[in-house]
Amino acid sequence: MGIIDQSMLWRQFDLAITNLEQAIRACPEHLWESQLWPDEPDQWVAAGFSNFWYLAYHTLFWIDLYLTGTEEGFMPPAPFALVEMRDNETLPRTYTPSELLGYLEHCRQATQSTIMNLSIEQAQRLCSFSWGEVPFGELMIYSLRHVQEHSAHLHMVLGQQARGKA
Repeated sequence: MGIIDQSMLWRQFDLAITNLEQAIRACPEHLWESQLWPDEPDQWVAAGFSNFWYLAYHTLFWIDLYLTGTEEGFMPPAPFALVEMRDNETLPRTYTPSELLGYLEHCRQATQSTIMNLSIEQAQRLCSFSWGEVPFGELMIYSLRHVQEHSAHLHMVLGQQARGKA
């Protein structure tokens, strides 16, 4: 793959996924469905997408989608819903921590397999999304950053909650 090999990329991705797993496991029951940013005039907040559980689901959904390299034909595994692909979608039912941890393991295994079997040609394949076009290898780094960003959000909320600020 070049300067960064598959093992390096996988180790970093595995750590990011583990960080997300720790946030899901640490979430107290009363916070699972709580709105994280109730004062934000954001479309996600208005639609209810700012719940703890949903932010965890959103993160897993995009790991899974980005592993395919295309939106076309993508469907998350049952019981999960195809959301965030169109405007004005509604939230699926609330998923349990156990369900999301199962999805997390699915994503962890798929990510490891994809990265460890990635050839130079596959890494250079262009992937098109509504937000732009990027080589698959770069898409993996983009996805890694996305997992880190939302895991940090969830850990921040847990920290604020522990200090009585959430």
